[in-house]
Amino acid sequence: MGTLEGHLLPGICLLIFSLHYSVMVSLALLRGQRFLKPPLTPKEKRGHRWWQLVPVEGMMKVAISLTGIITEFFYPPGVNRMMMVDWEDPRRPFVFYDNWYHVTMYGFFMLSGVVDIVSRACQAQQNVKLERAAEALAFCVLVLLMACHLENKGTLEVRTHLLFVAPTFLVTLVLTMEVWVPDQPTLWVLKTWMGLVLSTWMLQLCVLMYVPPSGQPWRAENPGDLAFLLIFFCWHLGFGAIVLAAVYGLCSLWHHRISSWREVPRAKYQLCPRSYSSEELEKLGTEAMLQDGGI
Repeated sequence: MGTLEGHLLPGICLLIFSLHYSVMVSLALLRGQRFLKPPLTPKEKRGHRWWQLVPVEGMMKVAISLTGIITEFFYPPGVNRMMMVDWEDPRRPFVFYDNWYHVTMYGFFMLSGVVDIVSRACQAQQNVKLERAAEALAFCVLVLLMACHLENKGTLEVRTHLLFVAPTFLVTLVLTMEVWVPDQPTLWVLKTWMGLVLSTWMLQLCVLMYVPPSGQPWRAENPGDLAFLLIFFCWHLGFGAIVLAAVYGLCSLWHHRISSWREVPRAKYQLCPRSYSSEELEKLGTEAMLQDGGI
């Protein structure tokens, strides 16, 4: 992950998942749902086609994590970083530890995807708590790895990764709480907001460390450059809130438009009320005959 491409992959994927959750949270709030993702019906009552059983979200987690693991070990083509210990050196040092950090992170997210697939497609009844626990574990591992990742790094990288750890820890905390209290809309909003901040800040790291707009690298020894990191992070907090509000507004328009379409009165046959008297019935029949005759 120590390259531009290595940061772009998780950043873009986090952004896609965060936008997906933004739409889910917005619709859940508008519909007054008790749960963000209502539990699935028992397996025997669902369709028998494979695309009706296998969750798309779980498949995406597995595919993205597997892609990240392969690139950590074998990108660019021709390299092989799977070796963990240099056995030819008498000191037996660990090698490629940064890549193993990232592979471990991807591995736990892959585990979360596998748990989603097993829970929704293989078990007779979906286990929502197990899914949330696996996802919380993946983010918890991410926090630990990012905290250890700060060793032997420059001041600039330490500061940027510390700001990355803060929202990651909040997401981990919310996911852990959702194992026991999944029906709290406040937690849904906080988790989605921090997910948007995580994804945009990851993309910001690509700009800061690899393609700075000024063409000059950021200087860790310059207090002004370090001060602007915190300013940019605060901007990302505000930008994440604006994006979430914009998604909610668009979903609100769509939700109300769909609701209005469903409430449009249609021509229907209605039963004649039995409370009418014979005179009223004759009057209604005469009016109907006159209308037919006028056509």
